[in-house]
Amino acid sequence: MPMTTCHLQHIATIDQFYDELTKQLKLPSHFGRNLDALYDSLIADVKGPFELVWRETDASRQSLGIDLYSTLLEILESVAEERGDVILDIHH
Repeated sequence: MPMTTCHLQHIATIDQFYDELTKQLKLPSHFGRNLDALYDSLIADVKGPFELVWRETDASRQSLGIDLYSTLLEILESVAEERGDVILDIHH
């Protein structure tokens, strides 16, 4: 099965983060646009394998705030660890 790649760049708001993942990874219409729903949807609803490439994360960390940014990274890392068919390419 071919790998889907999601490219994130210039992420300044949580809505922009959700919008890009929804568009590129085809999150379902019932995705609740909150952190718990993000984890659940990435675990159960997105077909793998997929790679998430996030560039310019220093700017994203400033825009999103360190707490939200760190939480997003933790969620992504947990998903990658649990699924085993997810590659994270995060450029700090």
